[in-house]
Amino acid sequence: MTKLLSCRYNMDTNRVEARSEDGTTLAIDCIAVEDEYGNTPVQRTELDWLLYNKPLEYAQLVLGGGLEHYLSLGCEHGRLED
Repeated sequence: MTKLLSCRYNMDTNRVEARSEDGTTLAIDCIAVEDEYGNTPVQRTELDWLLYNKPLEYAQLVLGGGLEHYLSLGCEHGRLED
């Protein structure tokens, strides 16, 4: 995989649109990703947090195959503070 230069979340299509250094563009279907990896409400919340706050990292994890490992770490960006 070539290096991703830019990513943005398109709310109208619910896709992350990415452009790589070789000029390739692609779109990641976020519903399909959530259906595959968002097995719990916490995981879905984490996926949403990544999507809205760090779309480049989201795309890199999806394309690089590291999303399952990332979610297994128990990240809690979506949790409300007490």
